[in-house]
Amino acid sequence: MSRNPQIRTIYTIFEETCMDGVKSLDTPTRKAACAVVFKNPYAGEFREDLSLLYEWSEALGAMLTQKAVAALGIDPDRVESYGKAAISGLAGEREHCAALMHPALGKPIRANVGGGKALLPSAKKLGGPGCAIDLPLGHKNAAYVRSHFDAMEVRIPDAPKDDELVLIVGVTDSGRPFPRVGGLTAGEVKGEDGLR
Repeated sequence: MSRNPQIRTIYTIFEETCMDGVKSLDTPTRKAACAVVFKNPYAGEFREDLSLLYEWSEALGAMLTQKAVAALGIDPDRVESYGKAAISGLAGEREHCAALMHPALGKPIRANVGGGKALLPSAKKLGGPGCAIDLPLGHKNAAYVRSHFDAMEVRIPDAPKDDELVLIVGVTDSGRPFPRVGGLTAGEVKGEDGLR
């Protein structure tokens, strides 16, 4: 088993919203996601120890976050929201996605977005080529900022194959267009406990 991921492709998606409903934005809201497709070392077999995926997620997480921030064209500390997602091909397991996202991925993401106190929202699923996943997004310093509750659909036309994994990191430079459902605003964030 290789000690390094066998990467097949890296995919970057940039979304810029200039109008929502019937109203135009003075400043567009922007989201970016970067995904990496690589061979699943545990495809087709059950392994108790998934620590290799923990290790890979640190290097992959740093690379994906840097590419997503670069796609936004902003300094890392200007990132407002973040999120993560993973898709396993059908010979893998949801737990392979969990092993990529939960023990170690938060650290490299936070290190490349100027910090972050809030938990990173996440999603995982099994699927085949072209499978879509809604990458959840939330304010990086305060989970209760309703204006930043959002998502971004990510789909790679030829991935994942049965023996592949897709790991995705997303970032934004703002919340939703024209937020007006109340709650804590981004300007009121204290950034102390990850909630408010």
